[in-house]
Amino acid sequence: MSQPVSRIRPARLGPGSTVALVAPSGPPKPEFVDAGVAVLRDWGLTVRVGDHVLDHHPDLRYLAGTDAARAADLERAWCDPEVDAVMCARGGYGAMRMVDLLDWDAMAAARPDGPPVFTGSSDITALHTAIGERLGVVTVFSAITAGESFDETAQKYLRATLFEPESMLSITGPSVATMNHGSATGVLVGGNLSLLSSCVGAADPAPDGSIVLLEDVNEEPYQIDRMLTQLLRSGWFTGVNGIALGSWTGCGEPSDVYNVIADLLGGLGVPMVWDLGFGHIPAQLTIPLGVEATLDADAGMLTIAEPTLR
Repeated sequence: MSQPVSRIRPARLGPGSTVALVAPSGPPKPEFVDAGVAVLRDWGLTVRVGDHVLDHHPDLRYLAGTDAARAADLERAWCDPEVDAVMCARGGYGAMRMVDLLDWDAMAAARPDGPPVFTGSSDITALHTAIGERLGVVTVFSAITAGESFDETAQKYLRATLFEPESMLSITGPSVATMNHGSATGVLVGGNLSLLSSCVGAADPAPDGSIVLLEDVNEEPYQIDRMLTQLLRSGWFTGVNGIALGSWTGCGEPSDVYNVIADLLGGLGVPMVWDLGFGHIPAQLTIPLGVEATLDADAGMLTIAEPTLR
């Protein structure tokens, strides 16, 4: 089992910082791209939209351009020393298809002064995982910037994390509830359950001593059961210290989802909370990945040990 290691924290943003908008997965709607860009510019940021953000794959319309084009946009943005943050415009599906097309050695060597901030959620979990494993960089699990979930509250959380990360050390949600009692400290990993289960065999298990984030959308309870069972059978949860669950929008009755998760993960005996407030929901919280945090399941609170960004 892999061990948690200290990851590199990117620099925080400020007025005039440059962000690159990329679409590694599905094609965002042009009007949502325009709206997201307007918000970022209102924050005082300079925004560069990737060359292929509005592309469609010639045959596979669920992809924002070809795998090579999507990978090129992301790699170019990451390696550009003028880019302070790389932000994903949409989730959907497709990030896994281009992970192995990225030149990870070039991305590791391109930024001797420090990597850019990387943001996104949902399907972008595949890239959060790869960036954490291959580059050792802290990333930000947040609302995508050209989607319906990028509402005013989600914007507030993301902006605070990017500009004033010391203000986002205590994270909780309005509906959080205790599933397993106790408190645990570890490095935050995880994200979207579907992507984590799909990456079994292509990515490392959760590191020993980590705190796992899990959420999903539009998956039936039996599908959630299957994906969790796959992770359990692969040893993915071995050595995990705690689990924080997010939203399960469109996954059937919440009580059914709760029962599935309690049945499969409750026996791990680690502190666990239900509905922390991240995932496919309005007012989505922003949560860093790759940083140390303490999960107090009884208080329903996740406390980040130090600011996400330096």
